[in-house]
Amino acid sequence: MDQFRQLSTFVEVVARGSLSAAARAEGIAPAVIGRRLDALEQRLGVKLLQRTTRKLALTDEGTAFLEDCQRILAELESAEAAVAERSARATGHLMISAPAGFGRQHVAPLIPSFLAEHREVTVTLHLNDRVVDLIGEGVDVAIRIASLSDSNLVSVKLADNHRVVVGTPAYLKRHGAPKTLDDLAQHNCMAISSEGSQRGWTFQDGGKSVTLKVTGNMSCNDGAVLHDWVLAGKGLAWRSMWEVGGDIEAGRLRTVLDQYSAPGNDLYAVFAQRRHLPLRIRAFVDFLRRTYAQPEYWKKG
Repeated sequence: MDQFRQLSTFVEVVARGSLSAAARAEGIAPAVIGRRLDALEQRLGVKLLQRTTRKLALTDEGTAFLEDCQRILAELESAEAAVAERSARATGHLMISAPAGFGRQHVAPLIPSFLAEHREVTVTLHLNDRVVDLIGEGVDVAIRIASLSDSNLVSVKLADNHRVVVGTPAYLKRHGAPKTLDDLAQHNCMAISSEGSQRGWTFQDGGKSVTLKVTGNMSCNDGAVLHDWVLAGKGLAWRSMWEVGGDIEAGRLRTVLDQYSAPGNDLYAVFAQRRHLPLRIRAFVDFLRRTYAQPEYWKKG
């Protein structure tokens, strides 16, 4: 129990920005909060927070530990709520944000099935490619293709994802498949470009992350357009598996340079830090996790 209280106190202090604010929320003295943090750091043998009279700052170890604590506490709360509210019904309005391309393909088509299970819930889905301010914009849950960076938010991993270099069998037959990263210079590589700047393609080479600026005769700021171009056999593209998995399964596209594929770009549901998360949010996140956990789902073209 003491260990759990220490973890929850650590997360609460970071979320509220001070020991005194966390103490007020719990109705105890700030000294009690301080002793819990001291005990946690002593038990772990690392410094988690740099504390002064004016501000708090996470150490590198504290930042890494915070994300694990948030995930553990969120999963524990979800498990307790699932047992306690097994017979409860999800109700109310759910505001969802998702990246435009992913949302069109893998969120919007699922919402009717979710609502069929939860008939007292209504949904508004906003599709855009910017990072939304969940609290400021009244968003209940945001789908993000990245890891969590805002310590005031909680993330739940929905599914693995990574990017691959793809081309059509016909294109690869005409031009040959690249065997090394240097071979990309001999291919028409179509990349995301925004405001005149290319995002680049990221790989893992010799244990190190490498981002390359590729060359080609077409670029676009819309990933769906790149998807269409690569399916038309116009060159190679670096795309997420959530977008091209069905094309690969159906044989319309083939992957190359798989040995250089970099980890990351996983799928997360992100929501604001709350002590009692509404059932409609938990139900929606669990619905996505169940759906995305089915291997056959990602093979549909």
